[in-house]
Amino acid sequence: MSSIRHPAVADMFYPGDPVRLSAEIQSMLAAATATAATPKAIIVPHAGYVYSGPVAANAYAQLIPAKNKIRRVVLLGPCHRVPLTGLATSSADYFETPLGAIPIDRELSDKILQLPQVQEYDLTHAQEHSLEVQLPFLQKTLDEFTLLPLVVGDASGEEVHEVLEAVWGGDETLIVISSDLSHYHDYCTAQSLDTATCRAIENLDDKHIEFGQACGRNPILGLVLSARKHHLKVATLDLRNSGDTAGGRGQVVGYGAWAFVQPEA
Repeated sequence: MSSIRHPAVADMFYPGDPVRLSAEIQSMLAAATATAATPKAIIVPHAGYVYSGPVAANAYAQLIPAKNKIRRVVLLGPCHRVPLTGLATSSADYFETPLGAIPIDRELSDKILQLPQVQEYDLTHAQEHSLEVQLPFLQKTLDEFTLLPLVVGDASGEEVHEVLEAVWGGDETLIVISSDLSHYHDYCTAQSLDTATCRAIENLDDKHIEFGQACGRNPILGLVLSARKHHLKVATLDLRNSGDTAGGRGQVVGYGAWAFVQPEA
């Protein structure tokens, strides 16, 4: 009998009604700007769609031209609920959203479970929103694909990098890193902090991204190391905060979207 990880934050972070959810994502994608280059990896925010959805859409719009080519998504996000050491896979066969069920890539999951920093830990996945909020966007921008969902806890950039290298694949594999940026600073302070984080990501500089700059720091560091190894080019697609989208400016949360692209031959 198949096991399913059911939605935990539908009707909180995004609409639980599939018709409304589909229409909301389509509207955000229609307002996004797409380039010609298909990314190997993207970094996207994970707040409620009213806050960070338009920023995320600027990254997901880049996938649409390759919707038939991308068949495998490796999704990494930080732990918000149940702490862990290392990275955690799920025993579920499917991750479900209001738009349907996504099959888990058991082949990749079994492969990385051979690494000492990876464990199977369903409890940390059960209520984790950083991964879940990305799934409807993926369902609306890609055709059929399998998913490797990974919650990242106390793990070094090198440990995340080792996992990414094990699942890197070719054009059929997309890496998605889920991360918000600075939290609960005033608008101007957040802009300064997030601009510094943006420059570090653009320069593939893993030495100048601290925990206070990005809640998904650990998976970002792993991607930066892999991007340097594979000579990926980085494009900043959006950089805003909740004061720009749907909130006040006294205490804001930062959001950014980046595309990592293979260099042209």
